[in-house]
Amino acid sequence: MATILVVDDELGIRDLLSEILNDEGHTVELAENAAQARAVRVQLRPDLVLLDIWMPDTDGVTLLKEWSSNGLLSMPVIMMSGHATIDTAVEATRIGATAFLEKPITMAKLLKAVDQGLNKAPAKPNHAAPATALRVGGNMLSAEFTVETAMTGGTLPEPMVDLGPQCLQSFNLDGPLREARDEFEKAYFEYHLARESGSMTRVAEKTGLERTHLYRKLKQLGVDLARSKRNAL
Repeated sequence: MATILVVDDELGIRDLLSEILNDEGHTVELAENAAQARAVRVQLRPDLVLLDIWMPDTDGVTLLKEWSSNGLLSMPVIMMSGHATIDTAVEATRIGATAFLEKPITMAKLLKAVDQGLNKAPAKPNHAAPATALRVGGNMLSAEFTVETAMTGGTLPEPMVDLGPQCLQSFNLDGPLREARDEFEKAYFEYHLARESGSMTRVAEKTGLERTHLYRKLKQLGVDLARSKRNAL
């Protein structure tokens, strides 16, 4: 497992990413601004950094450029933002960012980006690409493509086949009551686990159950907690 630094000025984002990554077995360090991120980078040398673009003291792109200029960009850096532009994404790619996650971040995209980042070397700065277009398969793509597409070099995301638990489901009403009830309860808890990104605390609050009781119930029903997290909405 890896040591991952999460840099974001929003407490809720830091807590959510930390919870998900800790559950995956990673060691997570947190920083709420560029100053803290610099200190953690020097002290711990993380294996990967999740870096927010918009921060109050120094923006993420500037910090990324600083690390690149000082020879400190030895780890993959995944940029995050809910308001970035194509130009910002292309600039970050040139500097050396390996990927981009648009907020709100889904668990599936987070885990995929982290896995890919940890299994490849940091991207080298690229000064050749034009600022407003990318080449994919021999064709020039305009800025109409999303920021996330720009940050991944124009690679379109793989289609999501498994959509996870849905709010509308059908049940077998011809069987015994206990089987029908267990089937409903399993679907009910899988749905809320997916909605709450696998957080047992939030599911307990949502369903009105105490955490210990909830764990026993899920085990009894055979709910796959790992699958529920990966299918988070």
